[in-house]
Amino acid sequence: MPIALVILAAGKGTRMNSDLPKVLHPLAAAPLLAHALAAGAAADPERTIVVAGHGAEQVTAALADIDETAQVVVQEDQLGTGHAVAQATPALEGFGGDVIVLYGDTPFIRPQTLHAMLEARQGGADVVVLGFEAAVPGRYGRLILGRDGGLDGIVEAKDASPEQLAVTLCNSGVIAADAGLLMRLVAKIDNDNASGEYYLTDIVALARAAGHACAVVTCDEAETLGINSRAELAGAEAAFQARARAAALDNGATLIAPESVYFAHDTVIGRDVVIGPNVWFGPGVTVESGATINAFCHLEGCHVSRGAIIGPFARLRPGAELSEDVRVGNFVEVKNALVAEGAKINHLSYIGDAEIGEGANIGAGTITCNYDGVMKHRTEIGARAFIGSNTALVAPVRVGRDAMTGSGSVITKDVPDEALAVARADQINKEGLAVRLMTRLRAIKARKQKE
Repeated sequence: MPIALVILAAGKGTRMNSDLPKVLHPLAAAPLLAHALAAGAAADPERTIVVAGHGAEQVTAALADIDETAQVVVQEDQLGTGHAVAQATPALEGFGGDVIVLYGDTPFIRPQTLHAMLEARQGGADVVVLGFEAAVPGRYGRLILGRDGGLDGIVEAKDASPEQLAVTLCNSGVIAADAGLLMRLVAKIDNDNASGEYYLTDIVALARAAGHACAVVTCDEAETLGINSRAELAGAEAAFQARARAAALDNGATLIAPESVYFAHDTVIGRDVVIGPNVWFGPGVTVESGATINAFCHLEGCHVSRGAIIGPFARLRPGAELSEDVRVGNFVEVKNALVAEGAKINHLSYIGDAEIGEGANIGAGTITCNYDGVMKHRTEIGARAFIGSNTALVAPVRVGRDAMTGSGSVITKDVPDEALAVARADQINKEGLAVRLMTRLRAIKARKQKE
């Protein structure tokens, strides 16, 4: 059965106190909306429709980087969840399959849960609602079950009777239904309730009245966590990091101080990786088995191969590709560079837009001067080359295999294979000048102090 996703992302998020739309606030280095899309992607949707409202232009721009196939429809006036789903009707025209309604501010729905809902649909339920047993039901809508165990209706807390408020089975808002049926039911929703809004939840009562079967699939309450404030966003980040750390440990990584390591939503860590304290992973990082990431490193958009040792205090930026047994030491930054097997960049260096050959040694203080103020240029260092300390490599430039540069050199021309390049002024020694100079400076200082 084809699947379509409708993701509701129109809310302003007033409690966030932000100019940024709520669904674009980051969680684990990705917008909340990206997490909802990732969860829905497990259902292999044929269509994805995002209902935007507040900040629709920003949401549309962000989707270009998250899922360029998603279609945005705009809910000009936020009149409730039922009204929001109704805005997706034109985008669903001609679609024959099931629709899953998700929320852009609910990042933790698991793929397994969505599969369970689709299985319930295949088992004969016309409408499937995701529910959970709430520790504190509070303002959640209550799921009211019939004698047959089916779902009779959903009652919002502000509209519930005392007897209904005693129910602890609560509504997550996530719904699966046949597309045609869902659209027909949504068209019948009215706003005769305490809030004057069009509640998507009303489709259950409408479906039952028309003789359709409705069912509940349950999940853990933690999956349904919605983000409505900065405090809840911080709590969600803590929950994500706790799960990511536990998963890394379970998969065979060593975390010296797990509570100080921060993962992104897509971080991949292999077995027998050792991660020191205070390491931060941005998006797009893969660390292969057997690598070591020492303390206080920052990694983003990079690949670290087996046996590599990074840090401490190293920064790997997007495009850094480190081969096996590479060494990147303290206060080294690597960006958009391929570092071949066994190469060493041990101290205080910047390597950007470069290719470092197998077994090359980059001396302390070396920099690739890759930017001329307008364009970037590449530096190529051959296999087993030895770059002396404090060498400035002015790109575009090539240092050949088995070549060397003298310490303190500014290399502006290609260095042939096996050659030694020295590019610095000759040293001149002035006998006795140091003492005479210091004597003069001290006398000037003493005279000024008397004045």
